[in-house]
Amino acid sequence: MIRLYYHPGNASLTPHILLEELGGPFALELVDRANAAHKSPEYLKLNPNRLIPVLVDGNLVLYETVAICLHLVDTHPEAGLAPPPGTAERAHFYKWFVWCTNTLQAMLLHYCYGERMVDEGNAAAAAQVKAHAEARIGGMLDQLDAQLASPAPNTRPTVAVPMLEAT
Repeated sequence: MIRLYYHPGNASLTPHILLEELGGPFALELVDRANAAHKSPEYLKLNPNRLIPVLVDGNLVLYETVAICLHLVDTHPEAGLAPPPGTAERAHFYKWFVWCTNTLQAMLLHYCYGERMVDEGNAAAAAQVKAHAEARIGGMLDQLDAQLASPAPNTRPTVAVPMLEAT
């Protein structure tokens, strides 16, 4: 059975939505961040980066949201949650999916956790990180709004839709 290691409010939302959409059996395994379960020796065997989510599918262990979702899309092509491989639509699917996690989400982390980017206790520097991130995020959201408002050649929902809606 597929197992998704998750924590509410982390990047596990999209794989969770995708598993629900696929309709097959899976189990959710809560990673208790309050008790540092993501730093435990058992969890580090799954993901040495101490990040959430992790997907276990048989002997396969995956981390990184995009990798997890692409694996699920590729192993369940009948669900139609991604355009066919080798098409221009699939290339754009890749672009927006990766953009959401590697561009927009990365900047959102700077905005939400500016203190992680500066020396401990430097509130002024953390506020500056947050302000710069906010300014960049505004432009990114404008780009996303324009894309979502444009007529797309492939209007079928894909796995990228929950990712776009979750951001």
